Amino acid sequence: MNTTPATTDNDTTIKQFLDLFALKDATKLAPYFDQDIVFENYGSPQIKGRDAVVGLWAGVFSAMERVEFTTLHQAVDGDIVIAEQLHGLALPGRPLAPIKNMAIYRLRDGRIVEWRDYTNSEYARTLM
Repeated sequence: MNTTPATTDNDTTIKQFLDLFALKDATKLAPYFDQDIVFENYGSPQIKGRDAVVGLWAGVFSAMERVEFTTLHQAVDGDIVIAEQLHGLALPGRPLAPIKNMAIYRLRDGRIVEWRDYTNSEYARTLM
């Protein structure tokens, strides 16, 4: 694995980014996104552009009582970060659902330009 300063920075950037989800404030995510970000939750249409991705997460955050994302494993190769994550999501009055996720990020100049999430959405719904 490449251990250049860019790799270390991308590793740290994604870990810091993930920590922000517990705040449930989509505007805090915006500085991590390139203006032209493309987000894809596997099986759903792509969301293009910083404002649209921030809007998506604002909707998710408003629907959830708690959001806790944890990185289980993370690998970095230059501008690509692959992260095995546990997405803890709780609807109001419900327990935190532990949803397994794989995320692939591509960064450019310290910002996320591509983000793909791979989750078994059908199984996730049974947990919530």
